[in-house]
Amino acid sequence: MPKRSQSSQRWLARQKRDGFTKAARREGRVSRAYFKLAQMDERFSLVQAHHWVLELGAAPGGWTLYLTERVTQGRIIAVDPSPLSVSGSRVAPITARFGEATANRRIEAVLAESSRASAVDLVLSDMAPNISGVRATDQAAALALADLAAAAAAKWLAAGGGLVVKLMQGDGCDAWVQSARPDFDQFTLVKPAASRAGSREAYAVALGYRRSNSWPEADR
Repeated sequence: MPKRSQSSQRWLARQKRDGFTKAARREGRVSRAYFKLAQMDERFSLVQAHHWVLELGAAPGGWTLYLTERVTQGRIIAVDPSPLSVSGSRVAPITARFGEATANRRIEAVLAESSRASAVDLVLSDMAPNISGVRATDQAAALALADLAAAAAAKWLAAGGGLVVKLMQGDGCDAWVQSARPDFDQFTLVKPAASRAGSREAYAVALGYRRSNSWPEADR
């Protein structure tokens, strides 16, 4: 077996010490991400039983698993280029990279099967870039993914709906928040307890979408 790099060894050591990672493994929650969404939902009442949810960056399925426990009448459209480890009668998995035309067409095909008028109640994005180690490069990539989530909201989020987007705190983050805030009645930047204290990760939680069409739409 190849020898692990020092950075890989440090990551594994953190995983072993982390209480939320241990809890996820013990409780069969797929990943610690389960608890991040659970904590945000408890605070903001994001998910309702009847909701149609568009989840971006879904794999391996920590958020998807939580949604299957809460969404009992609606549907979960889970998009990721990697396959999900979670399934269910209310999960519509789309193995594709969001932002590519194929993913958008498949999302619209799922919506067309219903009477939803091509609108969802909640857009969730846990998309994250592949980390290069170059902070400026990684920050730009994270903001580009946040822009994709905003484009998804502009295309598919119903008036009054909610949006949750992973952000990396740093250059450009405040400007992104300021550009998005006017399109919602309520906008909060939060760091769930299940997020690692040393990470720059935060989540924009926006409720009451006003459908002002001020954000650029994703290409079909």
